[in-house]
Amino acid sequence: MSELNGYKSGSNLEKVLRAGHFAVTAELGPPKNADGEVVRKKAGILKGFVDAANITDNQTAIVRMSSIGAGVIAFQSGLEPVMQMTCRDRNRLGMQSDLLGGYALGMRNILCLSGDHQTFGNHPQSKNVHDIDSLQLVQMVVGLRDKASLQCGEEIKGLNPRFFVGAAENPFGDPFDWRPYRLGKKAKAGADFIQTQLIYNVPRFREFMKRVVDLGVHKQVYILAGVGPLKTPGAARYMRDQVPGMDVPDEIVARMEAAGKGIEDRKQKAAAFKEEGLRICVELIQQMREIEGIAGVHIMAIEWEEAVPIIMERAGLLPRPVP
Repeated sequence: MSELNGYKSGSNLEKVLRAGHFAVTAELGPPKNADGEVVRKKAGILKGFVDAANITDNQTAIVRMSSIGAGVIAFQSGLEPVMQMTCRDRNRLGMQSDLLGGYALGMRNILCLSGDHQTFGNHPQSKNVHDIDSLQLVQMVVGLRDKASLQCGEEIKGLNPRFFVGAAENPFGDPFDWRPYRLGKKAKAGADFIQTQLIYNVPRFREFMKRVVDLGVHKQVYILAGVGPLKTPGAARYMRDQVPGMDVPDEIVARMEAAGKGIEDRKQKAAAFKEEGLRICVELIQQMREIEGIAGVHIMAIEWEEAVPIIMERAGLLPRPVP
């Protein structure tokens, strides 16, 4: 929770967190084309309901409009962006160039990520860069901000980028016992906030957070717990059985399956599944608010931005604070 050498980043998300409010971020997925209207529409749905929104960076290694480009459109639409940057696609030259450009265009938050492996996406023959890793990326962005110097040590003459710096964490990755220490390394590197992967196994997440609190890491970095509404039982089963590092309890899958029982009409069944997914998400948020060390939630409603206002209202998180 750096004090940014006496100055603030200008980030609304930072202001909300520093004021002690329960923060809420969401995700905005850029389109797989050059249509800025897609971003404007999504930004219009989220505006006023969240404190900031992640603009994903070629998520799942599929080519999309750049995080900077889509982030500028979101910013112009009145939605504060969290620019994502992965280590997969750029070397440190390209990263620092984009950081300078993004800041000049109004970006004030950044989330530093490793990036999904290219074999998962639509260009499996492309090469991973990984000139530096996500921890080193955090350190580099913090250096640009706090030391006003490039990663090579050269002084930045003029305005330096003063980002509110975020990183990601998967509480359920192997080895589980090591994850709190890994989170502590990111806090020590200078991360101001953390967004976790999706949480469905709350008891296990409570165990993770107890260890984080015992280590005092929750006092060093703001932690936003990842939550998200399920659309179908198939999605729940897929995350449970096929996605590494995900922990979806059988009871969650069973709840989603039971929601559609006895309903013959396909549209009504799909609506019932979505309603149960929304209900589960709201319950998760309510549980997150009771866990020590949690400063907010990150709602991941991928390609379902319309769900976010519903979740926010049902979870009692409206209106949003104006720090």
